[in-house]
Amino acid sequence: MLESRSHSPQESPLAMTVHRVPVPDPRRTGGRLTMLWVLACCAAPVLASYVTYFFIKPQGQSNYAELIHPPVPMSSRITLKTLSGVTVPVSSIQGQWIIAVVSSGACDAICENNLWVQRQLREALGREKDRVDKIWFVTDEITPSTALLQSISSGQPTQVLRVSPAELSQWLKPAATARLEDHVFVLDPRAQWMMRTPSHATSPPDRAALSRFKKDLDRLLRASASWDHAGR
Repeated sequence: MLESRSHSPQESPLAMTVHRVPVPDPRRTGGRLTMLWVLACCAAPVLASYVTYFFIKPQGQSNYAELIHPPVPMSSRITLKTLSGVTVPVSSIQGQWIIAVVSSGACDAICENNLWVQRQLREALGREKDRVDKIWFVTDEITPSTALLQSISSGQPTQVLRVSPAELSQWLKPAATARLEDHVFVLDPRAQWMMRTPSHATSPPDRAALSRFKKDLDRLLRASASWDHAGR
């Protein structure tokens, strides 16, 4: 005869243990939220200046120079060379704001005036001038005179680079009825063309026009101060 046995609740194979669900520590959660808030506050000025400058379409144009929107990137296929024929990569001119002049190596009166504007404008920027470089794009095989090269080498030297006019014209554009040589161009730290002076700025040196052009650059440098610094 079989003897029946009863099982106690402790011995039952169906017995289940219920575990308590951990409750989040409000102090830890609050700490994470605080950290995220601090990071957002730090990043906001950088993001705001970047979005404002690169993505928000400006209403009208700037005080003096014409703002190019959207900025036009410099093609990596453009060949830049020094006067001695050494190829310079496009990436080498990135990282600084650039005031650029375009002309033949012969450099006529308009070219000389633009080089003067270029030099005076950078010096007028005061403590911000170290964020700005100068480039002269020479569009032919003519070598500039020794006297001219010496004059643009005083202070912060102007970088002189040869470039094919056909390649350059695929990137920079003059105003209607004007030539590339009639303008002074501004490139941003990504080597994107984003501003040009009116063609009449190439008339004999006009200090009033230079002052207005400086105000345009001052605004650009202030707007980009949170993400752009001197040096490449």
